[in-house]
Amino acid sequence: MNSEELVRLASSLHMEKGIDRDILFESLEAALVSAARKKYSEIEELRIRIDRDNGDIHLLDGDIPVKVLEPSEFGRIAAQTAKQVMIQRIREAESDVVYTDYQDKENTLVNGTISRVERGTVVCNIGKADGILPRQEQIPSENYRPNERLRCYVVQVKKKGNKVMIILSRTHPNLVRELFELEVPEIYEHIVEIKGIVREPGYRTKLAVYSSDSRVDAVGACVGIRGSRIRNIVEELSGEKIDIVRWNENDEIFIRNALSPAEAESIEFDKRRNRARVIVNDDQLSLAIGRKGQNVRLSSKLTGWDLDIMTVDQHHQWREKGRTEIESLPGVGDQTINNLFIAGFESFQDIVELGVSELLQIKGIAEKKAEEIYNFALDGFQKRLADDKQAAAEARENRKQPGKKADVKKEASLEDALVSDEAVSEDKPEADDLESALGAGTEN
Repeated sequence: MNSEELVRLASSLHMEKGIDRDILFESLEAALVSAARKKYSEIEELRIRIDRDNGDIHLLDGDIPVKVLEPSEFGRIAAQTAKQVMIQRIREAESDVVYTDYQDKENTLVNGTISRVERGTVVCNIGKADGILPRQEQIPSENYRPNERLRCYVVQVKKKGNKVMIILSRTHPNLVRELFELEVPEIYEHIVEIKGIVREPGYRTKLAVYSSDSRVDAVGACVGIRGSRIRNIVEELSGEKIDIVRWNENDEIFIRNALSPAEAESIEFDKRRNRARVIVNDDQLSLAIGRKGQNVRLSSKLTGWDLDIMTVDQHHQWREKGRTEIESLPGVGDQTINNLFIAGFESFQDIVELGVSELLQIKGIAEKKAEEIYNFALDGFQKRLADDKQAAAEARENRKQPGKKADVKKEASLEDALVSDEAVSEDKPEADDLESALGAGTEN
């Protein structure tokens, strides 16, 4: 290789890899120093400088020029050493370029082509580099095949040695946000704002939107004419259902919008525990809860409130049962009972969840009395949980025996009460102890 070919090589690498020409020449100079040192060991401060214009190789002793070297003067072994050093330096420089470029693309949408699938992990070519789509970031219902085009969200870009790892996602909520920004000009122009996104990848997404312009309908802009805009996004997400919810600063209106198409009769708020009790008619219960509790679960996350769904009858029974529980507390007078109700203690569960410290805030309750009330409520709450579980189990068993007559209405009421709690607790098994029971939401 002569000097002119050296300059052409540096220019070619600069164009193809995006590596700065000075970095390439510096890498080559460092490589040639290691090669020249074996031949010119007598030079104390041996340096190599390559002319950036004509490719001449200058041998220096410190800053003093010694001679101009020809590439052929380097022996085969020295040249091989120089080549290895240069390749290593170029790889490092190339890695730095890729890292810098894709670090700017973190938290954005990228287009790519699937290169291969290895043990469930999808490797996707996204330009100058390959991104990794781990199994946990894949939509469960999707099948990935080589050469298919794919849109992904860049979750993280990190460097490991000389390798750049680009982690992609198809499950991240912001993937939906980015897709809406592409499809809906009003969002890109900040006329319509996305206030919140919650998602169960592959199944359903709830999106809260708000328009800063009264002339622009936020929901209509996202849906598009005859659903054209949202249809493109649904197809991109392999049929995942998307609910567009109109955001409102009023919590009650927002919760009603989030639970749509179910209609709520009334909503009661417990701000101390960030809980909202939604009362619906019997025919709206299954709509409000959704399949496997999906609707109420996503609505809870979107609104930021822990939602308990119950029918009008269930709510009435719950109120009566709670009042009976509070009135059964030992050594508590009518005035203290009224103070408990006013403070939001409506059942044993409220006492157990809020604890002794909150009881002490009530007028007429000292520390000893607070502990007595708490322990009594704890025992009663545990007993009620056990009774409810047993009754629900018996109801299920009766349904399996068609010849056995049963009170169908009572069974349904018990079952619906437990279903409502399971929905809020994200399909967890029925509680086996007090701690898991309290995490499951308010029971009937």
